[in-house]
Amino acid sequence: MESQRGDGGSVDLDGTSLETLAPEPLLTRDYEVRPALVYERLRRQHGPVAPVDLLGVPAWLVLGYRESLQVLQDDEGWPKGLENWRARTEGRVPSDWPLGPSLEVNHILIQGGPGYRPLRTAWDVALKPFQDPRHPQAKRLKAAVTAYADELITLVGQGGATGGADLSAQFSRPLPLMVASHLLGFPGSQGDDALMDMWRVLDAGPDAEAALERLLATLAELGALKLEKPGDDFPSYLLAAHPDLSLDQLARELFMLLGMTSDHVGILISNTVVEVISGEGSVRASLSAGMVRESMNRVVMRKPPLVNFVPRFAARDTPLGNYTIRAGDPVWVSPGAAHADPLFADHVASGTTISTRAHLSWGAGPRQCPARELASAVAAAGVGRLFERFDHLGLALPADQLPWRSSPFMRGLRSLPVRYELASAPPPRPRADAPAPGVAEEVLPDTAARQRSSLWRYLTGLIRGGR
Repeated sequence: MESQRGDGGSVDLDGTSLETLAPEPLLTRDYEVRPALVYERLRRQHGPVAPVDLLGVPAWLVLGYRESLQVLQDDEGWPKGLENWRARTEGRVPSDWPLGPSLEVNHILIQGGPGYRPLRTAWDVALKPFQDPRHPQAKRLKAAVTAYADELITLVGQGGATGGADLSAQFSRPLPLMVASHLLGFPGSQGDDALMDMWRVLDAGPDAEAALERLLATLAELGALKLEKPGDDFPSYLLAAHPDLSLDQLARELFMLLGMTSDHVGILISNTVVEVISGEGSVRASLSAGMVRESMNRVVMRKPPLVNFVPRFAARDTPLGNYTIRAGDPVWVSPGAAHADPLFADHVASGTTISTRAHLSWGAGPRQCPARELASAVAAAGVGRLFERFDHLGLALPADQLPWRSSPFMRGLRSLPVRYELASAPPPRPRADAPAPGVAEEVLPDTAARQRSSLWRYLTGLIRGGR
């Protein structure tokens, strides 16, 4: 059996395994600097599906938009769940594989099998009050986002009404973590230490493993608190919708919400800010017209925060692109590559104010991200408030010199240096509905508690260090 390669050659598929194709490493220096060029080279060589090496483990990378949809929309033919991974079952995945820890945490984005459906149903129920704009919880969440954004911007302003700042470290990264703490219902500023540990986990530094242990323990303690005294928050709603969850399982679900919304949303905020202030007139026009969501949709088409999804696995030998994927082979869909697929990208108009929503940034099909509306709303409110509070924002470096960080999953800015000029008077915040009985009205912790927190000491240190 033969199949045409992307370069016009052919590949003999009879008896050919993924391992014998000698896949080239994906996570190279070239990939960190210019992943689009790596995707394009793989597309020319292999077509819409390419064999790659992920830190010593072979996998299929889906580069084509049509093929990505084929995988994402067929949960039966391409299931999630590490139990479906043939090489892992056969002991051929190294125990110290660097990506192992992040994939072994069996939460909703990873899980396959019969346990997924009731868990997903519970997630949808628990998130609905925060994602449906008609609910009072959603209105209070938007007010909280604006309040947290104001708090961060005011802290930046302590360095002067005009000056320089790193909007990634001082706004885009802390804002969604603070909002996630609000969603999780941490009492007072107790969640700030957990937020700092979440940063350590996301940065994958030498203390990441210890930070993950502390974070999961903290989240389990929070779950125990919500079991004893339920609140108007996501953990309480999730436990009510899925009473069989153990505290360990709940901690892993809360870890997913904290990690996914924080890193994804933070990158989305930074990328949108860069697009708006770096020059494209149509993007600036859409923002000034109040169409922040349209600007964000345009941004994720070109620079999706999540560039590679967690793996799925072929349920049976299945043709995909120019290859046959063997049962149990891992398949990684790449939105970053799929959005650049000429068969798709050439049909997306680049000069219009109204964006396409055909992007894959949140996935597609039955396992599309359950928190996509929540994350989009937080990012939009944060970006909107940022441009309301500053009369001027400009990049302190040329856009093509901004430092990027790439991982097997995410791609975002290491820093976002800007020159700013604060508005003389902040515009009013949106009003929130009255809280439910027994729920505290304040959306922010008291000032003294905030100043004692590790997160605030870190952010304050950035201001002092920049003087």
